[in-house]
Amino acid sequence: MTAEMHLPTFFVKQKFAMTTNRYELFAPGADGGLGQSMGVAQQKRMAFKEQVTFFADESRSRAVFAFKARQRVDLNAGYDVTDEAGQQIGFFRKDFKASLLRSTFHVEGPGYQGSGQERSQAVALVRRFLDIPFLPIHFDFVTPEGQALLSIERQSSVRDRYTVHVPDQRVDFRVAAALAVGLDALMQR
Repeated sequence: MTAEMHLPTFFVKQKFAMTTNRYELFAPGADGGLGQSMGVAQQKRMAFKEQVTFFADESRSRAVFAFKARQRVDLNAGYDVTDEAGQQIGFFRKDFKASLLRSTFHVEGPGYQGSGQERSQAVALVRRFLDIPFLPIHFDFVTPEGQALLSIERQSSVRDRYTVHVPDQRVDFRVAAALAVGLDALMQR
């Protein structure tokens, strides 16, 4: 089974904005760098109920997918990923207990489910006790059987930039993009 919108590799780039978290999504170019724009996302900082909306382009005139918390205040809150019509296409949540020493998230969509955590226990511990903003953060998501679903790798830079690899064709680009942006937004708190 292949997802409606599968993209094996893409990039997420955070943009500087004073009152919002803004992200740009890009397909890879022929040279391996940033290629075609795949959309932009925006989240108001300090929003009481977490919601991020993804738009087709910078004009932000057409919302194409989103994720939203199921509950207002819950350390294990789940986030529904919805398509342009508001239909659920995926779900993810942070595992609060498992994340105390190493951030852990769960993701699911049609025909798959899996969990991911920070690749490096050492980097996870350093991140918790020292405020070093440019540490690379890498997540690997696998099925319960150990099959790779996707990986999200943050490069060391002034603004966050992620490379997302999605080897499992069941994982929809929109779910993978929502998860990548969600990791960034939720871990910056």
